[in-house]
Amino acid sequence: RAGGGFDRGRAPGRAASQPRAGLRAGKVALPDPPRSLEPGDVRAFREAVVRRHMESENEHDFDTTLETFSHPRYELIATGQVHDGEAAVREYFRASRSSFPDQRNELISLRHADDAVIVELWLLGTHQGRLGALEPTGRTFRTRMMAFFIFDDEGIVCERVYFNPGDILRQISV
Repeated sequence: RAGGGFDRGRAPGRAASQPRAGLRAGKVALPDPPRSLEPGDVRAFREAVVRRHMESENEHDFDTTLETFSHPRYELIATGQVHDGEAAVREYFRASRSSFPDQRNELISLRHADDAVIVELWLLGTHQGRLGALEPTGRTFRTRMMAFFIFDDEGIVCERVYFNPGDILRQISV
């Protein structure tokens, strides 16, 4: 979107009365947004969405990851990169997993804010594909990160990620 702001509205193509798409057999379905405004209901909904989001990223089930958003958007604060909209987010998934095909996360802690879930996590992976000018080294990395999952009434509108890219580069460089 022009101007850098994000749209807190509903995802294109999904009306208010339209249920979330069902997931494949064996998967835990995403909950519908809470009908009540009780804080416990909202927190439980958001936590379930974030946990499913992180799990689906680990499984590289990006269709499910995208279902957790009402508007797909990643902001990588350390690099200044913004991936806004479904096409841009799919390209981010493709590019990041080309360099680190086994990229995964491990939850450290999860906290709630008024309009967000704040997650501390480990990000891990093996450098098996080109990363900019850096040829694959086969070395692994593990870095501590923080992600803010910003919500509207329907789902995630932005995953804002804070990390130290130098920590990753130091670990994968020869």
